[in-house]
Amino acid sequence: MTDSIQPPAPAAFIGLGVMGAAMAANLAKAGYALAVNNRSRGKAAALEASGARWAATPAEAARGAAFVALCLPDTPDVEAVLFGPDGVARGVAPGTVVVDFSTIAAAAAAGFAARLAAETGAILLDSPVSGGPKGALEGTLTCMVGGDAEAFARAEPCFRAMGRTLTHLGPAGSGQVCKSANQLIVATTMLAVAEALALGAKAGLDGEKMRQALRGGSAASFVMENHATRMLAGQFAPGFRAELMRKDLRLSATAMRDHAVFAPATALTAQMLEALVASGRGGLDSASVGALVAELSGLKPGA
Repeated sequence: MTDSIQPPAPAAFIGLGVMGAAMAANLAKAGYALAVNNRSRGKAAALEASGARWAATPAEAARGAAFVALCLPDTPDVEAVLFGPDGVARGVAPGTVVVDFSTIAAAAAAGFAARLAAETGAILLDSPVSGGPKGALEGTLTCMVGGDAEAFARAEPCFRAMGRTLTHLGPAGSGQVCKSANQLIVATTMLAVAEALALGAKAGLDGEKMRQALRGGSAASFVMENHATRMLAGQFAPGFRAELMRKDLRLSATAMRDHAVFAPATALTAQMLEALVASGRGGLDSASVGALVAELSGLKPGA
């Protein structure tokens, strides 16, 4: 199969959390005939109302689809959806492009790709994303893709419905390695920004003036632009939960170990994320690391 997967080809989306629901909506808006599946049907209501077809199982969603997308919390969830009793492998056809947008272990992603190909003839790509809920809503995600290059080329129109920056990085698992690097950079930068803001507060500086000064120079970053604002305001309603960032830093630490990389920043940041969740903030946004650093620095909330 070498034809590009263009609308109105049948497509399926499994996993309708904050990210998945928005991505699925953009796939439907692009003109794909969409089937959806989720552990709880209520999250599919808006998509069904706009014309998507509900599928009772992942197998049913995958049956007849040219493109199947997954967006799930962790490695065991992906394995269950792909290979469980009613999993994708029970319904997918040979040559179908299956894309896992979840963030999971790189070794597992490579293993799942080999297993799906052997059992069904379908092609699994790993494509973790960056850009958060805003990027998912606006269809501007960064997609880090591992797996068969020809399959990626065939599915590119589907990717274009959901993402803006698409990079094929190499064989299966490569996308997950890149995502581990991405999360390390984001989380470590958040920790540094949290410490910097705590320093400013203890030295008597105005936090917002300090942020404005820093964002105008070499310290400028997405984290300084967005997460620092949340830290200063103490607004930590979850966009990306701390418990998920902890999971991602565990994956980063595993990737570093697997590739024998000297990684002190990874070790420190991973431990800080463990502390953040242990402090009771696992359900808050990962930017709540700012509140933990402030607390440990002896600052009162709102200081």
